[in-house]
Amino acid sequence: MKKSTLFMLVCAILLSGVEALACTGLLVGRKASTDGSVMISYAADSHSLYGELYRWPAATWPAGAMLEVREWDTNKPLGQIPQVPKTYSVVGNMNEHQVAITESTFGGRRELRNPEGVMDYGSLIYIALQRATTAREAIQIMTDLVKEHGYYSSGESFSIADKNEVWIMEMIGKGPGRKGAVWVAIRIPDDCISAHANQARIQQIPFKDKENCLYSPDVVSFAREMGYFSGKDEDFSFQKAYCPYSFSGLRGCEARVWSFFRQYDKSMDQFTDFICGDTTLQPMPLYIKPDRLLSLADVQRGMRDHYEGTILDMTLDAGAGPYKVPYRWRPMTFEVDGETYTNERAIATQQTGFVIIPQMRNWLPDPIGGILWFGVDDADMAVFTPLYCGINQSPECYRVGNGDMMNFSWTSAFWIHNWVANMAYNKYNFMIEDIRKVQQELEGGYQQTIPAIDKAAVELYNKNPQEAIDFLTWYSTTTADQATERWKKLGEYLVVKYIDGNVKKEENGQFKQNEYGLSAYPDFPGYDEEYYRSIVKSAGDRLKVK
Repeated sequence: MKKSTLFMLVCAILLSGVEALACTGLLVGRKASTDGSVMISYAADSHSLYGELYRWPAATWPAGAMLEVREWDTNKPLGQIPQVPKTYSVVGNMNEHQVAITESTFGGRRELRNPEGVMDYGSLIYIALQRATTAREAIQIMTDLVKEHGYYSSGESFSIADKNEVWIMEMIGKGPGRKGAVWVAIRIPDDCISAHANQARIQQIPFKDKENCLYSPDVVSFAREMGYFSGKDEDFSFQKAYCPYSFSGLRGCEARVWSFFRQYDKSMDQFTDFICGDTTLQPMPLYIKPDRLLSLADVQRGMRDHYEGTILDMTLDAGAGPYKVPYRWRPMTFEVDGETYTNERAIATQQTGFVIIPQMRNWLPDPIGGILWFGVDDADMAVFTPLYCGINQSPECYRVGNGDMMNFSWTSAFWIHNWVANMAYNKYNFMIEDIRKVQQELEGGYQQTIPAIDKAAVELYNKNPQEAIDFLTWYSTTTADQATERWKKLGEYLVVKYIDGNVKKEENGQFKQNEYGLSAYPDFPGYDEEYYRSIVKSAGDRLKVK
């Protein structure tokens, strides 16, 4: 088996069974960030995705080499394409040139799926990362690939970024027997932020702005041909033509974008009725200028959002239970007395495989400037550890083969974080306080340390680039493995502290003992008054003390 075939096979196997319609991406231009970096984010949400780190080393290929393409979601062989002479190293969703690509699937019109296409959305991402040195080049590569070999997937939104700029590209196929895709890419202004979450978001296309807008020549004419649009070109909306709004597209998808936007633009509450499901109202903008600059910590918090402080706050109804759990188990909808109801779908969700924040910094050499902040499982309870884009090996805790969805591993970050999170779901408003302390301790420590690591790496890089890469590899792998060990200690602590519904007393950071050296009698916090009232309402006089 050729190496090119092997690499794509590994990627496909890793992501076998992924349910793509579940991801969220946040985007921050370099003049909208506190430090001048470009940032995007991605939660790979699936009930069957194992969180681990994918890596491709740089390589050279002989003339005539072919690359086998397998569907990212199922491992289904789709075909072969010519390999390029040289490919770049890739760590997760960022390459050695600080190019990063993420996605969310919007689906769109079902009749436009082409089962004969060779390029699925996942293969487009990882092949482009191995071939591109800039975001614009990645867009060119991706669109050329679907033009030449056909597009297999349904509608897709891509975040495509480098150290200087960030784009949203939306793409959908042309249906059976028709090669290629229709697409549009919009550059997000440097001083703005954007987001997408499984719903097409690009409206009118600024056709004359060649510097900040790229599109397929037939993006409008194809919609006319298919009967999706009949107006003037300047009135054409990609979203309306190829992914019309539905209740679920607004409530389950656009609502996540709204929740992020409203933290940085007070006027976004004007769209409350829209995101609650009214498809007749004016859509939200593709991007906004935030009322303050965003830090890395802000983007991390954005990925942990459960609609806190909004009308969709998931802790405000009975579904949250006695411990105010901001999660709802699937399915997303349910029926009561013949009526259909929906659960909220927040940015942070329990079924995340991995969550990332690629950060690109143009003032540093590429192997040092790019940091993939990587975490596994539920973003709310993940720890984002820094992985420099120039590293040459993966941490043990994220390594492919260290456990899988059917085999637990005590050295796998995915399993350790799932163990802790699944405890927390059962006593959330208590345990999240303990979790936040350790999470902030670790992530805050990394952000304080990074400037010194950057400085040391630059000094090494100026003398010997390979020594700098070895140093960054040591730091990235050691940091991630130590974080996993610390999270394991946290899990042990939570088991001890909250055993059997009780809460052990603490004093000076230690569990309190009685005068004879044994564990002090624990507290019995019970439930809050609201939950007790719900019990009385449902049980009536059966529980009344007489």
